[in-house]
Amino acid sequence: MSAPSNPAGLTPLPAEWSRTATTVVMPTYNEADSLPVTAEAVMALPLDGLRLLVVDDNSPDGTGKIAEDLAERYQGPQGPRMSVLHRTAKDGLGRAYAAGMARAADDGAAYVIQMDADGSHPAAKIPELLGVALATGADVVVGSRYVPGGSLSDAWAAHRKLLSRWANAYASTVLGTRVRDITGGFNLWSAAALRAIDLDTVDSAGYSFQVEMKYRALRAGHTVMEVPIHFEDRAAGESKMNLAVQLESVAMPWRLRTRAARASGDRTR
Repeated sequence: MSAPSNPAGLTPLPAEWSRTATTVVMPTYNEADSLPVTAEAVMALPLDGLRLLVVDDNSPDGTGKIAEDLAERYQGPQGPRMSVLHRTAKDGLGRAYAAGMARAADDGAAYVIQMDADGSHPAAKIPELLGVALATGADVVVGSRYVPGGSLSDAWAAHRKLLSRWANAYASTVLGTRVRDITGGFNLWSAAALRAIDLDTVDSAGYSFQVEMKYRALRAGHTVMEVPIHFEDRAAGESKMNLAVQLESVAMPWRLRTRAARASGDRTR
C-alpha cells in the first residue's frame, strides 16, 4: 500500500503542511484485534509526511508479529511508512510512550502524536492537531474531551464519566493548570518540546505520564492548545488500568507540585 488516500469528510491540509514529518506513536500490549483497524485508519490519512511507530511490549497475543506484517504492507515513495519498536517486557504505558517518542524524534519527526491502538482516539482528527500546531506555533495540541465540542462515548457508564472528570479536575487543581483534559492521551508534541522535557527524566510509568508531560511542558514555557474530540470506548481488548496505576495517578500531581516548589526555592537562593 503506497500513498495515503483522502477519507470522506476530511479537509486536506495545504500540500506543504501535509509533508511535515509527523510520527504517530502507538503503544500496544495485547491489541491484536484492534491494531489492524486503527493502523489502517491512520495510514489512510492524506498526510504525505505521516509515519506510524508501534511500540509493542512483547504482547503474548502476537500483536508484535501483526504489527510487523502491517509494516510490510504500508510502503511509500520514500520507504516504509510504518515501523515497530519491540520491547522485551511490559513495564508501563508511560515508559512505552517515552521510548517511542524518543525514537520518533531521533528519526527526524518534527511532530510526534500519542495515540492509543484500541480505537478510542479518532484518527480523523490527526490532520486538525497538526494544522493547529502549524497555524498557531503551539508546541502541544491536546485532543480534548472536555472543551466545548468534546464528548465521551455513550457506552461509558455515568460513574466512569464522573471519575474521568474528577481525575482531570483533581490533577489540574493540584497543579494549578488550565488544561481541561490534562489526563488525555491523544496529544501532539513538537520535537522541540520533547527535547526540552527530556523524556529520559520522566518518572511516570502509567497513565499519569499524560499529566506529567503536560505539566512539564507548561513549566518549560511551551504553549498548550486543545481541540475537541469525541472519545470512543475501546473497540476490543481490555483496559490496562489497575490499582497500582490508579494510585500512581493520585500521587503524581503532588509529587510534581512538590518538585516544582523545590526547584523554585533553589532558584531564589
